This record gives sequence, structure tokens and C-alpha cells, in this order.
Amino acid sequence: MMKKWILSAAVLLAAIGAAFFLLAEPQENTEYPVKAHSGMNMSQQPKSFKSAVTLSAIGDILIHGRVYNDAKTGSSTYDFKPMIKDVKPLIGKSDITFANQETMIGGTEIGLSTYPSFNSPFEVVDAFQDAGVDIAGIANNHTLDRGEKAILNATDRYDEIGMPYVGGYRNSQDADEPRVINKNGVKLGFLAYTYGTNGIPVPEGKPHLVNLIDKPKMIKDIEEMKKLSDAVIVSMHWGVEYIRLPNEEQQELAKFLADQGVDLVIGHHPHVLQPMEWVEGQNGKKTFVVYSLGNFLSGQVGEYKEIGGIFSVKITKELSKGTKKIEVTEPGFVPTIVVNQNNRAYRVKELKNVDQAQNNAIQEHMFQNLNEEN
Repeated sequence: MMKKWILSAAVLLAAIGAAFFLLAEPQENTEYPVKAHSGMNMSQQPKSFKSAVTLSAIGDILIHGRVYNDAKTGSSTYDFKPMIKDVKPLIGKSDITFANQETMIGGTEIGLSTYPSFNSPFEVVDAFQDAGVDIAGIANNHTLDRGEKAILNATDRYDEIGMPYVGGYRNSQDADEPRVINKNGVKLGFLAYTYGTNGIPVPEGKPHLVNLIDKPKMIKDIEEMKKLSDAVIVSMHWGVEYIRLPNEEQQELAKFLADQGVDLVIGHHPHVLQPMEWVEGQNGKKTFVVYSLGNFLSGQVGEYKEIGGIFSVKITKELSKGTKKIEVTEPGFVPTIVVNQNNRAYRVKELKNVDQAQNNAIQEHMFQNLNEEN
């Protein structure tokens, strides 16, 4: 009897102790769950996202002496804003606008100059920024016209006014800095290259001064840019001056860029307009190419050299179930023309307001390949 009582008491004491231990032991914290570290495998579905950005581009800003003399307001001051005021609403209409700054803006410090070795006033880029240009391409055959000093002066001015530039750089560190603009959650990466520099050699050890068309380098640049951006836009200074259709070399380079997965190619150099088209890459993806945007502001006249325009597209980014899709749609083009009165009063105007019949012909010229596809 005594043994049973002792055994029962022991069991009771053990039960009481266990209950006390359980009450004293911290319970699982359900109010403040532990956050997962980045290395943990969590089955969380990515959020869906869709956004779009509009992009515009204009052609060659080629400032001849007769143009900057018309813009002169003082002994060393210039104002180009009146020249583009009529098309200012169109230039700044898109979310982002790209321009081909054909002549270096080295400023008056080193002396202004015209063809064949150009140097332009700082006020050129000031006016175009005021009109809505967000980024300038400076890789072209005139980049080295006035040497390294002009490039350094130009890049200093771009930095001073806060406008990105691409295709020519002050040093290797500057060249390694990717030109990516994030708008509406869509990151656009810009690259720029030129076929050459009018026979002027690139200074030894300074390839950063101008990006030349070099396929191995371009492949590397594009692959790096694809990692940093949603869409890759490449400015190409190519082709033959005053020829209204792309040549075989342009078409071959366009196919090469499409094979690399570039989304948009913007062409310059011919000083006349060349058509737009889709080019299919080796993976089946299509790249939109506008072969030449002609002259936007210059002193050239005749044989379509005074005609340019404002090109535009819509770039849409969509994220769904862990995959990203980029679409380039709604290509548009507004023809423009440079008019003057005896080398004075230079103005860029919508072509339809000057010559409706020619405006219609230019539209047909630019869209001829797209119309054939439809």
C-alpha cells in the first residue's frame, strides 16, 4: 500500500513538474515570424508589372558657320532657341528624347569653326535641352575635328547642365559608366558608334574619346547593357552621305545588331532621310531600325538635305510569372524642314505647314518598308 502511494505521488509530482516546465518554456512566436534570408528557398510568386515609355529621336544637329552666325546675340553669346521654337512642343512630347549632336560643342574658348572641321557654341545644347532633349549622341565622323580639347569642353558642358551624352567620353572611367535612363519603371540603355572620324586618328591610348564600329567591342558592350537595362538602344553613324536608301553595309550591321538582341537602332550620317523597318535577329526577335533621320538643324540645302524629322516609338515592359517581355510598338514620324531667308532667320518647321505634298511623299518614303509588311 505504501509503495503504491509513493508511486502515485511520484507520478503526480512528475506531471506537475512537466506542466510547470511547459508553461515556463517560451512558445513559438507566431506574432513576429522570422524573416527569410536571401539565400533561403521561398516559394513566393513575383509580382506582375506593366509600364511603358515613349521615346523620340531627332537627326543631325550640324551647325555650320552661317547657322551660328545667325544665332549670335553678342560678341561671344548665342541663342538657338528661336530656331527650334516652332517644333519645341514636338521635341519634348515623348518621355525621353535622343538627339545626334553632329558637331562638337567645344565653345568659343577654342574658337568656333565650320565645315570641314566643326566646333560649335555651348548654347546649341542649351537650346535643345530647353526644347526637351534628354540625351545626346556624340559618336560621329566629326567627333575629333577639333581634338581632345573640344571633347573635354563638350563633356564638361553636358555635365554642367545635367544632360547625359553617349559615344564619346573624357576618360576610360567615364566610358565605363553605363548610360541608362529609368522612366516609368522602364530602363533604357543607350550606346553609340561611328564608322570613322574623317581620317583623323584616335589618339594613342585614348579609345574612350570616340566609339568606333568594332563588332567584338559592340558585342561586349551590348551584353553588359542588357544586364543593366530593359531595352537597348544603339545609335549608329553609318552609310553614305546624301543617299536616300541604306546600303548593304548598313543592312548587314542592322542584322548584326538584331542578332545581338538590340531593341532599337537609330541611324545617322547620310544627312538625308532613310526608311524604317523591322529586322529579324537569329533568335527570332525583331529589332526596329530607322536607317537615317537626316538633318534636323543645319546649313545644308537641296536634294532633301534640309529635311529631317522627329521619330517616335512606344516601349512597353511587362513582368508576369517571373518572365520579362519588351515590346517596341507605334512607330511614328513627323517630317521637319529647315528654312531660312538669305542665310538669316533659320527656323525648323513641320514640313506639312510648308509643303503638304512633300510632307506626304516623305511619310511614304519613311514607312515604305513597314507598309510592305502590312
